[in-house]
Amino acid sequence: MIENKSILIVGGSSGIGLALATQLASKNKVFVASRSSEAIQHLDVEHIVYDATQDELDTSKLPEVLHGFVYCPGSINLRPFKGMKLEAFQSDFEINVIGAVRSLKAVLGHLNASGNAAVVLYSTVAVQTGMPFHSSVAASKGAIEGLTRSLAAEFAPHIRVNAIAPSLVDTPLASKFLNNEVKMEKANERHPLGRVGNANEIAQATAFLLGEESSWMTGRILQLDGGIGNLKT
Repeated sequence: MIENKSILIVGGSSGIGLALATQLASKNKVFVASRSSEAIQHLDVEHIVYDATQDELDTSKLPEVLHGFVYCPGSINLRPFKGMKLEAFQSDFEINVIGAVRSLKAVLGHLNASGNAAVVLYSTVAVQTGMPFHSSVAASKGAIEGLTRSLAAEFAPHIRVNAIAPSLVDTPLASKFLNNEVKMEKANERHPLGRVGNANEIAQATAFLLGEESSWMTGRILQLDGGIGNLKT
């Protein structure tokens, strides 16, 4: 259980980020950096207007000490490689990797000031398990896994860095793949546990990685994927 911590969630106004902000807001000082704030107006959080692909993060609104950093923006761009334009690869890399790097660089001093901070990033099951039509997202999220391990080694012992690699999660980002009963049923059937994930489950795992319960864990990629990554049923 995380209590009395200062946590920055980049992209915390939708999906997993919103679920995480909702879970943490009552017992922590939560800062949400995102383009919009409508979805978080009912929460006791501090909003910072921020587009991770374009803006410099306004750190003047942050405390000198941050205990946690979570980067939530991402993309699900699934197309055959033959028809995928180079610009799509560049766009996915910009939002998934460069945005994370830009954001983390901006607050690194705040995390170092904690002496015991935690960073959580997000990958995808498609990095570990090759899946057709995932070339762009898997390439950029593969970079996130490499970044996670490299930074974990570089920042130890004062900042822990871990990542979560989910399968398909029922969020607004994935809505086009789950927007009718047939799509949802087929997506559920692909997972050994019989269903896709939900935002609260991923948020709970994120909270675990931010908290003291995982204080001896760094450089790890947590597979949270309904079994699809390593089981065949």
